[in-house]
Amino acid sequence: MVAFVRWSLLPALAVLLAACGGGSQQAQDPTADAELVAQGRQIFRFDTFGDETQWTDTLRMHEVIATAVDPVTALSVGLKVDAEALPDAVRQGIVDGSVDLKSTATTIALLKLDAVVGVKGTVETVNGHDTLTRVGITCALCHSTVDDSFAPGIGKRRDGWPNRDLNPGAIIALSPALDAKTKLVYNSWGPGKYDPRFNQDGKNGPQVIPPAYGLQGLHRITSTGDGDDIAYWNRYVAVTQMGGHGTFSDRRIGVNVTNGRDDRVTDKLPALQAYQLTLPAPVPPEGSFDPAAAERGKALFNGKGTCATCHTGDEFTDANARLHPPTDVVSEPEPNGAPSYASRSATKQYRTAPLRGLWQHAPYFHNGSAATLEDVVRTYNARKSLGMSEEQIADLAQYLKSL
Repeated sequence: MVAFVRWSLLPALAVLLAACGGGSQQAQDPTADAELVAQGRQIFRFDTFGDETQWTDTLRMHEVIATAVDPVTALSVGLKVDAEALPDAVRQGIVDGSVDLKSTATTIALLKLDAVVGVKGTVETVNGHDTLTRVGITCALCHSTVDDSFAPGIGKRRDGWPNRDLNPGAIIALSPALDAKTKLVYNSWGPGKYDPRFNQDGKNGPQVIPPAYGLQGLHRITSTGDGDDIAYWNRYVAVTQMGGHGTFSDRRIGVNVTNGRDDRVTDKLPALQAYQLTLPAPVPPEGSFDPAAAERGKALFNGKGTCATCHTGDEFTDANARLHPPTDVVSEPEPNGAPSYASRSATKQYRTAPLRGLWQHAPYFHNGSAATLEDVVRTYNARKSLGMSEEQIADLAQYLKSL
């Protein structure tokens, strides 16, 4: 069986440029080098770090795409199409029906245009036909979506927004290289979730794909606070999850992985991190919350709700100062009897989640166990014995939606 038969997916954390989608409420890093950021954007969107070795040579996903993944199927598992990469003739053809969205040849044409967000294909002419010969993935697959301005799943990039429509497990499970038992695990994850530890420790506990914006000024950028900067997690994801060429090693979690004989990761980490630090959290859409209720909720946030005990500062997190043991959080025990996610991490603890842009990325908690912000508040109210009424719960949820 292949070395990465338990293949999880993608960057829990690499990120994108906010200017490409949605408003923002954080200033970009004023010290950012424009050229370095531009390089980082290119890396995030289009660089596979050589992971075609994994997705083509090992998992044979190019065969799956060529034979079974037409655009309708691709959209149904949450893949997105960048409308700005489409020529006018293709856009018109989608509108008038002359472009066949139920043909795998159309998927290959879209890959040739670099229009499938987060998927990089090599298309060559074989016997007079465009043929997908290699395929890899990029950071954007999980950490970018589109605004649906052209059609559902087709629009302008919203970079840094977690793709909660994406079903990475179902996609990976299409690989003919995986056995039935492994495919069952992947198919159990569902949309918007993946497990970035599964292919390392063999335990199944999928997490929600996290937002990849609002990281400026934060030193702990994952739910368990692993690493002291973004580059730590970028390296982990690029090597152990994407299958990029390079090395990741951390004795605390017993991981030591080297792919390939070259290093296509290390030199790209500074630009990628610079790029990520320019990504602001999106502001709430106009009319998406009740201002009067939010004002009442703010008082609860700072008072009876005790939220401000940990959600401090401009980003509403104490992550730079401390992490918290699992006994402090209300998101455990994990759903479906899964092992504690913190126990599988380097820190064995949890970070207080930043709250900017919270309105955008339901479901909530690291494991998606709260469907709405009202559910979040109810869980805290019950587990912490806060004694809030349903009206107060609703007001506090409105405040969270306003951040």
